[in-house]
Amino acid sequence: MDNPLLITVGVGMAAAVIFYILGWLMARKVGQGKIARAEEVSATIIREAEKEAEIKKKEAILEAKDEWYKAKVSFERELQIKRSEFQKTEKQLLERETNLNRKVDVLGKKEKEYQNKERALLAKEKAVGIREIELEHLISVQNEQLERVAGMTSDEAKKILMENLEQAAYRDAASRVKEIIEEAEHHAEKEAREIIIGAIYRCAADHTVESTVSVVSLPNDEMKGRIIGREGRNIRSFETATGVDVIVDDTPEAVILSGYDPVRREIARLSLEKLVADGRIHPARIEEVVEKTEKEIEIKIREAGEQACFDVGIHSLHRDIVWLLGKLHFRTSYGQNVLQHSVEVAMLCGIIAAELGLDPVIAKRGGLLHDIGKAIDRDTEGTHTQIGVALLKRFNEIPEVLNAVEAHHGDVPAICPYPILVQAADAISGARPGARREPLEGYIKRLEKLEELADSFHGVAKAYAIQAGREVRVIVENQEVDDVGATLLASDIAKKIQGEMEYPGQIKVTVIRESRAIDYAK
Repeated sequence: MDNPLLITVGVGMAAAVIFYILGWLMARKVGQGKIARAEEVSATIIREAEKEAEIKKKEAILEAKDEWYKAKVSFERELQIKRSEFQKTEKQLLERETNLNRKVDVLGKKEKEYQNKERALLAKEKAVGIREIELEHLISVQNEQLERVAGMTSDEAKKILMENLEQAAYRDAASRVKEIIEEAEHHAEKEAREIIIGAIYRCAADHTVESTVSVVSLPNDEMKGRIIGREGRNIRSFETATGVDVIVDDTPEAVILSGYDPVRREIARLSLEKLVADGRIHPARIEEVVEKTEKEIEIKIREAGEQACFDVGIHSLHRDIVWLLGKLHFRTSYGQNVLQHSVEVAMLCGIIAAELGLDPVIAKRGGLLHDIGKAIDRDTEGTHTQIGVALLKRFNEIPEVLNAVEAHHGDVPAICPYPILVQAADAISGARPGARREPLEGYIKRLEKLEELADSFHGVAKAYAIQAGREVRVIVENQEVDDVGATLLASDIAKKIQGEMEYPGQIKVTVIRESRAIDYAK
């Protein structure tokens, strides 16, 4: 009898084997299904990829065809343009060839005409040669006859003829030279006048009135007593500190400051105005205000000099020279502000120098510094030209500028063109209407002197000084002075005026000679 445990174990093992076999079979079947599905999916993907590749291939082919077509169209268009250009060029060449053929034909015709004319000229030349021989024979025969009639040889006749021709040529040459000189003088004068007029038009400065006094307005007449102070101590302190005289008279609400130094007079004017505005007037306050005003004037002087240099365009001057230029702002000459006059002369010199092809910088420098001596001439002996040259030499100024300063009044000869420019610009600036004025007494004396000089010449009937002394008109006796004598008389009067008188600018001398025929109807 079998053991039941063994049977159970055997059955279990058999069942396990059967289950294992069944599981393996089932797993295999499932794996085969997955593989089949995977193969089917991969086949689908491959088919779609092949379709997409085919589509891409077709698109690429289409794009290539499109590009090829576009290139073909562009090439055909360019080819058409080139063909049309070629045809145009070919047409032009054909036209040129036709024109050249036409010109060749014309040249051929002209060549034939020239050959015919040359043959005709040769024939005429032969005829002329024959006639010249005949003419020479006739001339020799006539010369022999003339020699017999005139009693002189042909050489003697040639000599007389040459002398007559030389005299005629000399007269013609002298007349021509005179015309050339007159024309040159006319054009030179016209051109110089245009240059000077243009320079004057482009540059003009204001003018001031020369004065040795300044008037300070007061709020009321009671202020005069405060200015004088107790026993006059305020006014004495003020005059001592400023160096000017204070005139307190009957002029209502005003006092007068008198002094020949314009800088000190300006300091006194500004100081007194400040004291009057402040109301505190006593010796200590006066000294304090005057000292402060002096510093302000120093600054104003330097600013005026720097502004003048800036206006002219000169930037390399020594600071002391700039300060002296600023002092000229308070100096006047015949009512004309010397600093403004110097700036105006510098501008005129620069404009004229540029027109003449000279260095405008040197010309401006000479014009700006030509009156620099007037800044210290009240404290130094000598003329303002001598003082200016000595001053500029200390600052190593260039020779052209030194000569322009020293020679602008003709004290020394000019060694370069720049003194002449400064002389002309100085005369223009000082002589233009309204630029300068002079005292009435001196003005009258100058007019009387002008008329007296003109009356001193023989043949002068009457002389009149007109145009503020800038012209003198001289009436002469027509029986004693002819036209040539009138010209000489004008020159002599002008030379005498130059030698014996001092005057600004120039004086025009006009000599008038006239004949009058008078009759009466009765």
